[in-house]
Amino acid sequence: MTITDIVIGLVVLAAVGAAICYIVREKKKGVMCIGCPEGGTCARKGKGGCGCSIPEDFKIEK
Repeated sequence: MTITDIVIGLVVLAAVGAAICYIVREKKKGVMCIGCPEGGTCARKGKGGCGCSIPEDFKIEK
């Protein structure tokens, strides 16, 4: 194992750790669908699902 392998491993480990921290932080905020452009403002927020796939006429107006 060379120093290059160690550095690459540490970079990958840091990226995975940062992603996990981001997911945990967003879930604590109550965001149901982290990758969703509507985020925490989904029509189904609090109902266990994402409003991204719900047709426009079923969404709650803001």
